[in-house]
Amino acid sequence: KSLDFALFTYKIFKDIVLSNEEYLDLILSDAYTHRTYYMGLVDDKNRTNFYDGKIRIVDPKGNEYAKFDVHEYEKYIAEHVEPWTFVKFPYLKKVGWKGFVDGEDSGILCVAPLARLNVADSMATPKAQEAFEEMFETIGSKPVHHTLAMHWARIIEMIYAAERMKELANDPELTDPNVRVTPTETPSVGISAVEAPRGLLIHHYETDENGIIKKANLLVATQHNAARIALSVDKAARNLIRGGKVDDGLLNMVEMAFRAYDPCHACATHSIPGSMPLAIYLYNLKGELIEIIKRE
Repeated sequence: KSLDFALFTYKIFKDIVLSNEEYLDLILSDAYTHRTYYMGLVDDKNRTNFYDGKIRIVDPKGNEYAKFDVHEYEKYIAEHVEPWTFVKFPYLKKVGWKGFVDGEDSGILCVAPLARLNVADSMATPKAQEAFEEMFETIGSKPVHHTLAMHWARIIEMIYAAERMKELANDPELTDPNVRVTPTETPSVGISAVEAPRGLLIHHYETDENGIIKKANLLVATQHNAARIALSVDKAARNLIRGGKVDDGLLNMVEMAFRAYDPCHACATHSIPGSMPLAIYLYNLKGELIEIIKRE
């Protein structure tokens, strides 16, 4: 049933979205396009994997930049801090932080469904592989840099997840009584990674001799995407505002730019209470504030 629903969803997407030139043009428009690095988990055949494997990064041209075990993440990823937000901005250490710009010379990277497909050479299940090939053939390039294609990638991953669930349900290890490994020593460092729906999570913990956590570092999906989200909001606003006219329609179009990432700022700031206020401040060429549009 899950696979039927996933394939049904994909059919609706193709019938309603891909068959509509206006929608397809919106997906491919420059207003929602950023050429960045991409990061995600892959298995030993460079196929998408949600739970295990190595972290793979490709550059804006699709070339493999790095492939490493999560325990080595600090060799590749650093975090930039800005005074106006609690969210830290991960970037590629060797490329460096060049500010809020995209391109091969910028260390900004992206995770989430589209990134996972961009770093993978293929999918591990047949129906998902068909949809994977169809997406890249339709768009005509790999990696895909169009932010709104994130939803397309989500549907492909839905198909993969449904097929994979069926495989796991028939795996004899599912009923294996050996479900727990008893610790034989006190750990001092624990580092792991897993793919959440919105992108790669990296957790790093260090403990004392009593197993009490003395250091913790969490790199969550919205952090990885934070710099690209900032680029997306800025570019959408610059491309869509015409003649100084702003309305609720513009607010919706700008919101589309960051909603595609499925952001969780409570996660990214490590703060429990979350809300979604949205405000656009419109300035003229003299730098004078002329209008504010808010959504509480």
